Order: sequence, then C-alpha cells, then structure tokens
Amino acid sequence: MGLYKPQNISKFVYWTPRILSILFILFLAMFSLDIFGNGYTFWQTILGLFMHNIPVFILSAVLIISWKYEIIGGVAFILAGLLYDFMGLKGPFEWYKLSWILIISGPAFLIGILFMINWIKKNK
Repeated sequence: MGLYKPQNISKFVYWTPRILSILFILFLAMFSLDIFGNGYTFWQTILGLFMHNIPVFILSAVLIISWKYEIIGGVAFILAGLLYDFMGLKGPFEWYKLSWILIISGPAFLIGILFMINWIKKNK
C-alpha cells in the first residue's frame, strides 16, 4: 500500500523528467561519436565534435535551469521536439523519416510533458 502514497507519486513526477532528460542528452551525445574514424585531423575532429554536440550543450543548459524551474524544461523540450520535427520533415516526404523523427522528438515531447506535469503539481 505504501507504493501509492502522494509523496511517492511526487518523487516519481519530480525525478522522472530529470533522469529521462539526462538519458536523452547522453543518447544525443552518442551520435557525435561517428566523427571518429573518418581520417580527420585533430582540429577537424574537435570542430566536428563541437558541431555535433551543440544540441547536447543547449539541452544540458536547459536541464540545469529546469531542475528548479520546471516550466522552462517543459516549454524548451517540447519546442526542441517541434524544431526537430520541422527540420526532419523539410524536403521531399518519405515515410521512413517518421520513424527516425519520432525516435528523437518523441522522448523530447515526453520529457517536456513530464516537466509541465511537475510544474503544475508544484504550483497546486
């Protein structure tokens, strides 16, 4: 019975978007590893890593701010998901694009919604 106490639900709602956003940021950072093994010089590799990780840096800053101000995380992660949707759908439409767009934007939307739920519960 202790599993359904309100404070447990609050802890779940509090920690879930934070943990998921850390995992999501690490997932995005993993894509930057494709820069290695392409024969680039040291400085080209550094520049490539920096360019690949710009979304990681932005979302990390958003997460730091969102740790205290959940509304920022809610809005920012939802906007990040929408931005990725629009960027992925430009050009000629192909059905396969939907699957890889949802792999990135889906977790962003989920995290944003969870931050919004946390913000709503916090302000009640």
